Amino acid sequence: MSSPARVHGLPAPRSNPGSEAVLPGAFARARWERSDRCDSRLSELYQTAVAAVPKAAGRTSLVAVGGYGRGEMSPCSDLDVVLLHAPDVAAAHVAQLAEQLWYPLWDEGVPLDHAVRDTRTMRTVAGDDWRAALGMLDARHVAGDAALTGDLRSAVLADWRKGARKRLPELQAACQQRVERAGELAYAAVPDLKESHGGLRDGVVLRALVATWLVDVPHQQVEEHRAALLDVRDALHQAAERRSDRLQPELIPEVASLLGLDPESLSRHVRGLGRRTAHLFDLTWRRVEQALTRPSRLPGRRASRRPALERLGDGIAVLAGEVVLDQKARLEDDPFLALRAAVEAAERGLLLAPATAARLAASAPDPPDPWPDHARRAFVRLLAAGPGLVGVWEELDHAGLVGRWLPEWDGVRLRGSDSSVHRFTVDRHCLETCVEASKRLRDVGRADVLVVAALLHDIGKQLAGDHSVVGAPLAEQIAARLGFDAADVESIGFLVRQHLLLPVTAVRRDIDDPDTLAVVADAVRDSDRLALLAALTESDARSASPAAWTTWRAALVRRLVAAVQTMLASRSRGGAVVEPRPDARQLPPPAWAAGVGAGSYRMRVHPQPDGTRISVAAPDRLGLLADIAGSLAVSGLTIRAATAALHEDRSGERPAAVGVSWWDVDAAEVDVAGLRLRLDRVLDGSTDLGGRLLHAGTSSSAAARRAGAAPPRVHVLPGVSATATVLEVRAGDRPALFWRLCRLLADAEVDVRSAHVDTLGPQADDVVYVTDRSGRPFGEEAAQQLSAMLEQALADGVEGGRR
Repeated sequence: MSSPARVHGLPAPRSNPGSEAVLPGAFARARWERSDRCDSRLSELYQTAVAAVPKAAGRTSLVAVGGYGRGEMSPCSDLDVVLLHAPDVAAAHVAQLAEQLWYPLWDEGVPLDHAVRDTRTMRTVAGDDWRAALGMLDARHVAGDAALTGDLRSAVLADWRKGARKRLPELQAACQQRVERAGELAYAAVPDLKESHGGLRDGVVLRALVATWLVDVPHQQVEEHRAALLDVRDALHQAAERRSDRLQPELIPEVASLLGLDPESLSRHVRGLGRRTAHLFDLTWRRVEQALTRPSRLPGRRASRRPALERLGDGIAVLAGEVVLDQKARLEDDPFLALRAAVEAAERGLLLAPATAARLAASAPDPPDPWPDHARRAFVRLLAAGPGLVGVWEELDHAGLVGRWLPEWDGVRLRGSDSSVHRFTVDRHCLETCVEASKRLRDVGRADVLVVAALLHDIGKQLAGDHSVVGAPLAEQIAARLGFDAADVESIGFLVRQHLLLPVTAVRRDIDDPDTLAVVADAVRDSDRLALLAALTESDARSASPAAWTTWRAALVRRLVAAVQTMLASRSRGGAVVEPRPDARQLPPPAWAAGVGAGSYRMRVHPQPDGTRISVAAPDRLGLLADIAGSLAVSGLTIRAATAALHEDRSGERPAAVGVSWWDVDAAEVDVAGLRLRLDRVLDGSTDLGGRLLHAGTSSSAAARRAGAAPPRVHVLPGVSATATVLEVRAGDRPALFWRLCRLLADAEVDVRSAHVDTLGPQADDVVYVTDRSGRPFGEEAAQQLSAMLEQALADGVEGGRR
């Protein structure tokens, strides 16, 4: 297969991709050169073909469509070309001509996207399919009968304009579906340069909307944005050495180098282009909607009246679905007129007119420090407005007003997130957290504190260090400037500083341990702040992605909150601060697990909205967790999360220790009979898990080392529990990882009292509470030795042991 550069007959823009950046304009010149080279090759092939099939000459042509038609040939672009012919040309002659054209290109390895159409069919297809119509709007003659091409293009363009009022709603719906599927270029964790909202596809649609003559757009600005994005895509093709539109994180350094940028600058450059293009795209569709709702002017009849102006007072009005200013607005002496207009728009689910936002930004004075009470209350109303907040905030930010109100916002605007579970940039995530928080205002006593904390909870991501810790002083500084009193400023700082306390504790600690509950209770101090923190936690997680708030995570956090609430209530009544943890003999198993006998087990399988939960109870023994985890692994089930605990069953003649574990797996359906058979064979010792799982683990470990992945880390967490040693294992997720961990512990004769497994994207984070065989925590030196052994074994892929 030819290299991408040779596919189109051109050298790469430079010979050593890692040495220097391409000069400005070089990518654009290379695109046109590729297109010109393709034109020359196709023209040459066409002349040869018509010489071989003379009866096809004169009534046929080659037409470039799509990106090739626009002269936008990236290094790995397909060659989009149509062999066009008049309806009266014999099908056999057309077929012979096509063979003469396509086979040489295929032999040369050209990625060809071709079609053969007569003019009548081509016009019909363009009339029925908006995709074909958009491709033909960019059609360009390459070879053959130029009049044939020109007549068709004129007819398609006339049909497009004539049918625009009927066809544009279908195009708009398709664009909305695409955005839901591909996300937004400005905010997506892995942006798609072509399909994301604000990407290259939107630029093509804008060209088509202008062609309807219903609306106009700032053509130069749109084309400048498209050209800049095309440069990025060209560099992406060179870095990936294949056709690609997704800017994957591992390719960003090379792409940035090709463009003469550092990785962070490239990320912001791309997101900024996407944001501005999306803004123009949305604004244009608004104008289209207004044009479509206006009845067409009929001959001999007067034009319809202009939309009525609805005055809201205080210089603010609504016109044609947008909040605007009326003639009574006093811009020069009212620093918060823009804020009040934004509140009206967000709460009513309307748009803040771009011209109005720009006028307010240009004329309104800067706000005082601190803000007066009425301004702070208006700001809280804006943040609590729900879904209407996002679009209005974006308009304010485009106009420059957000930066004047919150200078600290500049540091998070369009900043990508380092977390694999975040689907948005930091700034958009904060706004989405406010939207989620607006659904929980009735759950807290201070809704104003909640929504401000939601906006600012990740403000520290612009600074080095733990963003929760370094962000708290920034949040307090902003809250004071907004006019909150000292107590509220402290509460907002607390929420920002501790906004990860509940999810981290719930997932990575034993929430049945009173020591764990005491740590949380000591941090929150009272029930009101616990309610605020719980509401912020859920809002933050839900706005991040579905993976951050699964059924399992939600249940753990709610259990933790309920337990801490009980402890706080006990303290308020003068109860014990920390109750001693009951040992296994004081904890009965769930009812379904009671009475499980020696040599047997019980299993339950329950579908969940995001997978399946498998519960297993069996008499406790060394290595039980490893055997269950291994059984799930050999069944092809990916463990997303798990918890395990030890109980004392007194339902029989003699007390018996029972291990109960809950496993959340990704599969929507589980082969229960097959899983039960594997558990039978593993638990009775007839299946050698080691023989089946060690090879997979060793191979994946070696692959991770070749890819340069960070090695596993095992930490001892001091002070977390008074009755067990707590180990945290962080590693790249790979097959049977939890089985390897449990097998290593069992072979070292270490008891696992409870386990908490969590997987976020490619990262596994497992926490185990372990004791020695006598049920006591390890000493400091022994704990460190155990940690080092696990770390080395997991890094080497040497899982040692019999199974």
